[in-house]
Amino acid sequence: MVQGLLKGKKGIIFGALNEMSIAWKVAQEAHKQGAEFVLTNAPIAMRMGDINKLAEETGAQVIPADATKVEDLENLITQAQEILGGKIDFILHSIGMSPNVRKKKHYTDLNYEWYKTSLDVSAMSLHKTLSVCMKQDALNEWGSVVALTYIAAQRIFPDYNDMADAKSLLESIARGFGYHYGMKKKVRVNTISQSPTVTTAGSGVGGFDKFISYSEAMSPLGNAKAEDCANYCVAMFSDLTRYVTMQNLFHDGGFSATGVTQEVMDKF
Repeated sequence: MVQGLLKGKKGIIFGALNEMSIAWKVAQEAHKQGAEFVLTNAPIAMRMGDINKLAEETGAQVIPADATKVEDLENLITQAQEILGGKIDFILHSIGMSPNVRKKKHYTDLNYEWYKTSLDVSAMSLHKTLSVCMKQDALNEWGSVVALTYIAAQRIFPDYNDMADAKSLLESIARGFGYHYGMKKKVRVNTISQSPTVTTAGSGVGGFDKFISYSEAMSPLGNAKAEDCANYCVAMFSDLTRYVTMQNLFHDGGFSATGVTQEVMDKF
């Protein structure tokens, strides 16, 4: 990859928990490409993870924030601009959590309070973040916001449960805010639909190992790795993709465009 793609750019990276996290890989690659950023996660997630280790590696400061709480986001966005010395150029939204998945509730028999939590944490948090950014005029013109999603937003994967609904809402929010923020400040908002990836969150989905094996067999290029997703995010943060907005971008080795492969047919 060309070096220095993000030189001079400032950002916020949500969701780096540990070395398995895609957000962790994005932070490492953004740092290599010259970006400065702050790291953030919910206080409870920070106690579970190793975010301070990543902060030391990348020279970033950590700001705890519950992305479902507007007041936390207001503090985060304000502090980030103070620490970085100016407005923000990019944001990575890599947040997803479902109590129903964790508690193995079937999709047809959800706990609806938990369902609200799934939607709030995994999708509405993006809306709240962008709303706060717009009110504070925190994003530079031609800034880039990327949220990570999964193809279960369009196709049924039974064990993905209510997270599929959350990802559908996330993608819709990206389009909606992409329009309004684009019209107002030339800010672009996109989602990246990544191959199933072994992360702490993803591994909690039932049958996840089978998801990965199936998509590997169904993808002409194989599953995209977390490191490659990080490279794609960096490209989306850079000036090379200035006119890409309101898109759901598949980063999945061709899985999303493949009806069936010979390898899968041979299994039958």
